Amino acid sequence: MGRAADMLGATQNFLRSLDEAGLITPQRSAGGHRRYSRQQLRIAARVRELVDQGTAVEAACRIVSLEDQLHEAQLQNNELRTAE
Repeated sequence: MGRAADMLGATQNFLRSLDEAGLITPQRSAGGHRRYSRQQLRIAARVRELVDQGTAVEAACRIVSLEDQLHEAQLQNNELRTAE
């Protein structure tokens, strides 16, 4: 977790808060250490960007979740259009 936090310029507590908020759920090593995927790190970086702009962590998590839902809906919409 320390390495991931360093990569993001964030604290370990910040990453824990994203886990507690249910936004990202890292895998656990045999020793219980959190292991983050690249996608999870991208999500955490986006939340960090919003927090740095003054958005509360909880609100930033919600924004990122909604952005992801919008992206998925746009992909589905494009698939339906090309199927016609």
